[in-house]
Amino acid sequence: MREVKMYIGGKWVEALSGETFPTYNPATGEEIARVPRAGPEDVDRAVEAARAAMEGPWGTRITPRERARLLWKLASLMRDRFEELLHLEVENSGKAITGVAGELQQAVENFEYFGGLADKIFGRTAPAAPYLFHYTVREPVGVAAQIIPWNYPLMMLSWKLAPALAAGCAVVVKPASATPLTALKMAELIEEAGFPPGVVNIVTGPGTEVGRYLVQHPGVDKVAFTGETSTGREIMKLAADGIKRVSLELGGKSPNIVFEDADLEGAIPGSLWAIFTSGGQSCEARSRILVHESLLDEFVEKFSEKASSLKVGDPMDPSTHIGSLISPSHWERVHSYVRLGVEEGARVVTGGGRPDDPALSRGSFYRPTVLAPVSMEMKVAQEEIFGPVAAIIPFREEEEAIALANKTRYGLAATLWTRDSARAHRVAAAIKAGVVTVNHPFTAFPGTPFGGYKESGFGRELGMEALDLYTEVKSVMILTRPKPVNPWKV
Repeated sequence: MREVKMYIGGKWVEALSGETFPTYNPATGEEIARVPRAGPEDVDRAVEAARAAMEGPWGTRITPRERARLLWKLASLMRDRFEELLHLEVENSGKAITGVAGELQQAVENFEYFGGLADKIFGRTAPAAPYLFHYTVREPVGVAAQIIPWNYPLMMLSWKLAPALAAGCAVVVKPASATPLTALKMAELIEEAGFPPGVVNIVTGPGTEVGRYLVQHPGVDKVAFTGETSTGREIMKLAADGIKRVSLELGGKSPNIVFEDADLEGAIPGSLWAIFTSGGQSCEARSRILVHESLLDEFVEKFSEKASSLKVGDPMDPSTHIGSLISPSHWERVHSYVRLGVEEGARVVTGGGRPDDPALSRGSFYRPTVLAPVSMEMKVAQEEIFGPVAAIIPFREEEEAIALANKTRYGLAATLWTRDSARAHRVAAAIKAGVVTVNHPFTAFPGTPFGGYKESGFGRELGMEALDLYTEVKSVMILTRPKPVNPWKV
């Protein structure tokens, strides 16, 4: 049993109330740590520390090159502690270690990438008038509140923290209550890297109290959130009174389109990964698989056979494909959707419950599940299940595939499988999604912007565009002629 503390103003502290809450290993159901349960007064401390950092050396004297060196030092420490971070993330999230290793590698690369951008946040000059010299500068937006989800705890932390620090902001991070441990471990590395006190603050506690108060706090200038669309909608309302800058990366119901000319040797394993990686607990999971009717029977048979062969088991085992879902309550949510799909007329081709292995009975494990055939009128085709459940939907023509792909309130990602390059460009242009991949399932790399259309949110992370989320543009115009301006001729 671990006893951990929060990190505020460069110090390790308990909640002022003294209250704590448990966090668990989802694969075993065991309590693994007691975590401080912050209250409003703890958020006040964190925001005050961040504002003091912005008014102190971090905001007034540290150069962009120094920020770059700090980010690179942090990335180096993460590489040194890779195994420690990896095992802690697996233990607290329940996800398969091979997948988490890739996520952690990307997290390291994110800090390296934005370290390289810290001294390349450029302004520009633009003609205003013959007697004026005009230029722009980009300045840090100030104190950023960053609310991190439980599905990719460390990787999502890097998506938000790296560009904010590169831009010169100070931050208050609230990790998900289910998965706070790696964020707190990262605070140790941030301290060791030499970031000044107050630049990064981490508070732990329930989103309904801590997150809500943080979003509304008058000392916060910008809010970044990844999570459910319903929560994102509420954050927009809460941030409105303070006219805070907001970026949201929300839910998805992403399509995976298999055209009649697709290479099934790539499309089937790629489609498996696109939905079942991270146990389907991924905002961009391609959970709607649109298959041309000429391939439908063959695809369903081969895809389901491969899905049933995926290993669900001990997250620490390198041969495991799918670990545990995050919690028993989330397991029940996923299973309720599978039951609903059957009620709506779909067939469970494979999966649909717990693995048979009694060694997994204490965890929240769920077998990869295939529902077919599914129509877009069904709730399992419209609502985000956030679990290892694939809905297979037939189509006839390209135009129908595009219409079905866009027939959702979400617009985060999409994947196409075709040998026709013209079709690939044509369909990619027609789909309303922030990320479109062709003949591969991978959606996110350092340097490539990631974000959604419609109710999947707004703002782009990962790429250079992420710096726009954490900077303000200031326009400066200087009179260059010796004769003073006298507009009214007075």
